[in-house]
Amino acid sequence: MRQVAWVLGALTVAATLALAVPTSAYAAQGVLIIDGVGHQDPSGCFPLGDFVPSVVTNHTDAIAEVRSGPDCTGQVDWLVYPGETYHPNGSRSVFVL
Repeated sequence: MRQVAWVLGALTVAATLALAVPTSAYAAQGVLIIDGVGHQDPSGCFPLGDFVPSVVTNHTDAIAEVRSGPDCTGQVDWLVYPGETYHPNGSRSVFVL
């Protein structure tokens, strides 16, 4: 009887995990151009150049957050909406969901 309860418990846990894990990650559709380099269907954090004036052009269906710190830390300096171009001054990274 204990083995049956253990097997049923294990099956329940496995079924719960299978349903809880998303099947696909969301990425913006389109191209995010950072300093002349295109990123197709971007998702996540992208660094900005340290020594040249950066340019962010958003040709996606998502909003890009320009952040003050590296690795998408710090405050949001600017929101680059789809179709817009922004010239960050002192910002260090860009985040796209």
